[in-house]
Amino acid sequence: MKISSLFNLNKSQFELDFVDIDIEHDTPLFLDPFLISRRSDSHSQMVNATIKNYFQHLISLIKTGNLNDAKGIFKHLDEPNDTCFGFSHDTPCGNGIGPINQDDILQSIINSKAIESGLVEDLEDTAIFIEGIGKDKVSDMTTQIIRKDLLQYTRDQCNLWDIPLTNNVPSGFFWDITSKSWKQTFTTRLVADNKAFLLIPKYLVSYYKDFIDQQYHQHFILNYLQAEHLENNTSLVHTKKLKSGGITRRVHKKDLKDSEAPLTKEYLRDFTKKHPEIFQYFQERKMATISSLTNSELTKENLSQVVDFLLSELNKITPGQKDANKYHNLMIGILELVFYPDLMNPIKETNIHKGRKRIDIVFDNGADAGFFHRLHDIHKIVSSFILIECKNFSSDLTNPELDQLIGRFGVNRSKFGFLLCRHLGDTKLFTERCKDTWNDKHDLILPLTDVDIKNMLIGIKKDNLTVIQDLLQKKAREIMMS
Repeated sequence: MKISSLFNLNKSQFELDFVDIDIEHDTPLFLDPFLISRRSDSHSQMVNATIKNYFQHLISLIKTGNLNDAKGIFKHLDEPNDTCFGFSHDTPCGNGIGPINQDDILQSIINSKAIESGLVEDLEDTAIFIEGIGKDKVSDMTTQIIRKDLLQYTRDQCNLWDIPLTNNVPSGFFWDITSKSWKQTFTTRLVADNKAFLLIPKYLVSYYKDFIDQQYHQHFILNYLQAEHLENNTSLVHTKKLKSGGITRRVHKKDLKDSEAPLTKEYLRDFTKKHPEIFQYFQERKMATISSLTNSELTKENLSQVVDFLLSELNKITPGQKDANKYHNLMIGILELVFYPDLMNPIKETNIHKGRKRIDIVFDNGADAGFFHRLHDIHKIVSSFILIECKNFSSDLTNPELDQLIGRFGVNRSKFGFLLCRHLGDTKLFTERCKDTWNDKHDLILPLTDVDIKNMLIGIKKDNLTVIQDLLQKKAREIMMS
């Protein structure tokens, strides 16, 4: 049973920021530290800092010969069973570094000399160069290292969707960057069927797909060797005469594997020491092509049906205070669907100014292109966080509603936000108010009405995502070009 069903959320995966795991079966997804390191949003950067802190400390201990201390900080990388990620077919049990092979794998890292030689600089590199470590184990190691952040993320998501939490539950060991040591505590956790669970952000995971060492070997090392043999016209070059009279020359990758380039971690290390530029090119290509999974890759749910359901639900909500919470919760899911993966990690009713003020919804801005990226990259508007206020009013919005959102802005938080409302009776007047705010304070507020929300949802249903970008850009231009 999935989390959404277990707690009657009535939400699709499209509307949820976390992976909607099945608590009875493992999902073949993995936390990907390389993907995490390439993301620009504040949550990913915070998590990445924890991973870097742990692994750089491990590298330092190994390089300085403090092997007992290295063994000490390696011992808590045992297999997590509270994410429901992995390959098990029955009860989720994890596939990480259990107590039986922890010492063996650490010894493999030490014996490989990959750290001393500089081949392994990041956690994800171990899956390429170290025996006994693959993408699944790297994922499990990552989970344990950033467990503290995942615990907080789980609490935030449970608060967002009113999922009950249980107090005084063991946290499990997590890495503390201040003391550079493992810690554990009793904390508030998500518990179902007498078992604690962690919710994982969908923007930080990847499928297994290919083994990363196989990708490096098959598409980069062998490609390089093919070109080298062709240039030197070696015995591995096969020639074939064409009917047209021309001749083709080819080197088969199977021949290379059999003769000189076996897929072993030892060979990958040796080759990379001789040709570091090939590994650098591999990393650059990975950086250019890696991205968060789409909703359609995460679920078999029908997007068109999900959009129709959301449109229907929006029409059912009556403007006014009575249905304010319904409107608020519906908008969280809709915004997640419309703006993912540019916006993520929604938090509901965030306290600021020591609790004196609250923001309805806050999203992290992780866009690397498009409207939300241009906000800070081109327009220089502080927008690491996107602030959102929801107003299920039957009457028109006035200055107090605008002032309320303005009061939430700050140079260390954000200078951009959305004001969601059912309709605008006098669109021209409200736009003028937004222009005044922009001219006076350099604060940018965009109103989004039911009509705007419906247009964006219909655009997604028709696979016309430019509708969203065009709508936002048009509204911003109208206010900023005054």
